[in-house]
Amino acid sequence: MSNFQIKKVLLDAGTSLHIQTEKILSRLPGVPVQYIEGIRSKRNNDEFGSSAPETACTQDNTFEHKPRLGKDTLHLISYKGEFLKPCPGTREYICCGYQILNVATNCPLDCSYCILQAYFNQPNLRVFVNLEEELKRVLHVIDSEPDRIFRVGTGEFTDSLAVDPITCWSDLLLPAFSKRKNVVLELKTKTTNIERLLDSKYRDRIIVSWSLNSPYIAAREEHGAASLKNRLKAARQCQSEGYILGFHFDPLISHPRWKEGYLKTLDLMDKYIDPEKIIWISIGSFRYMPGLKPIIRRRHPKTCVLNGEFIMGLDGKMRYFKPIRLDLYRFLRENLEKWHPDLGLYLCMESDDVWQKSMGWSPGNTTGLSHYLDKRVLKIFG
Repeated sequence: MSNFQIKKVLLDAGTSLHIQTEKILSRLPGVPVQYIEGIRSKRNNDEFGSSAPETACTQDNTFEHKPRLGKDTLHLISYKGEFLKPCPGTREYICCGYQILNVATNCPLDCSYCILQAYFNQPNLRVFVNLEEELKRVLHVIDSEPDRIFRVGTGEFTDSLAVDPITCWSDLLLPAFSKRKNVVLELKTKTTNIERLLDSKYRDRIIVSWSLNSPYIAAREEHGAASLKNRLKAARQCQSEGYILGFHFDPLISHPRWKEGYLKTLDLMDKYIDPEKIIWISIGSFRYMPGLKPIIRRRHPKTCVLNGEFIMGLDGKMRYFKPIRLDLYRFLRENLEKWHPDLGLYLCMESDDVWQKSMGWSPGNTTGLSHYLDKRVLKIFG
């Protein structure tokens, strides 16, 4: 399990009626439980919205000064919003057409650059205990469009595996998604919590992905995450057990000797991973809503992620000046292609122009990128 500890559990009214609540509490013996009335979010209990967090950033940061943002408190909630939503991209940039399965918000890890520090207007690790009941609706949506490929992930608003030893989401999700031929489920993490995955008999249509960075950024900025070596060892173990892998270099961060640093990460990948069994690798650069900057400064005063030349992008986010982004993308793309020529590389939230200049091609638009990634699914899983 990751190096964090749950010190308190908050139960909203009515959550004790859910099966998942009982299961979670049974895995936290001795942890104090506090019963409270349900706290409605300022988004009418729909914390995500169709545009969050790529296009929106709450200004109600009433908890950002707290050192841990309640990361040792587990808040069990019956979520009233939709559990399956499109990836919150923006019209100004090419999006991947991903679908987000909302299982929780906030994360026990504490990466300095994380947008969740600014977006959600309530602290604590908020877990939706009605997932088991609502999953039936999600699967009905998927089953109602058998000719469409659904690429679904749980890692947008939380780490997919960080609290899996407590929530056991994988026990519920893997059987449901593995048996369907028009969907893949991606579990994205910076941890090594793979025990339940290895114990599961389900492998088909399941992608286990790790977020990667340079050793410098991983050690300095990704607080609470597993080391790069341990992440890749866990990835190798999953791969050896029949899982398909994905990787995400997002956000790339410009820092001293960054080229040398990212090459070290690629060397580790070469040491531990079979590139033939990777479905895709995404690449993106650090970007943030302006409201996140003072929060990062207060919570992570020694961070380096705000160093560099930033400009306002078309989506209202601060991004590296285009030549810096192009340099980052070209370098990583060229060296990944030296490792293996067919890794399913793609850019996250970039323009057609940047695609052409850094990748040597472009899908043209969101529909084109969706088709490209759907083809990767068909190639790997059939």
